[in-house]
Amino acid sequence: MAKVLIVYVTTTGNTGKMADVIADAAKGAGAEVTCKTVGEASVSELAGYDVVAFGSPAMGAEVLEEAEMEPFFSEAAGSLSGKKVALFGSYDWGDGEWLRTWEDRCKDAGADVIATVKAHLEPDDEAVNECKEFGAKLA
Repeated sequence: MAKVLIVYVTTTGNTGKMADVIADAAKGAGAEVTCKTVGEASVSELAGYDVVAFGSPAMGAEVLEEAEMEPFFSEAAGSLSGKKVALFGSYDWGDGEWLRTWEDRCKDAGADVIATVKAHLEPDDEAVNECKEFGAKLA
């Protein structure tokens, strides 16, 4: 059974909804799941999990949420080498560049990026289904 940590930040609730769907799907696929907001998580606990899923909405010019996720992720990047990582989040404009950039940062840190999923604004039925598939991959 995979141990999965989901760490996310949400500003309007959309990324939080994604985190809930992903967590439920991973549990349903047999994973042991811990789901925390970035404010509840610590970088030191990442080592205790087989898979870490990070979630953040796109902000500004398609960047990670800057107040909490960016500093957390910047600190966490040094401990991602060899770690299975997945990324998710919602956006309002652009085409998801923030997620591609984030994936590149993970790969540059030595992480094995196993899945990504994004939703335009509030997750619609298609995005919810993609989140369910994403969650099952984490298990």
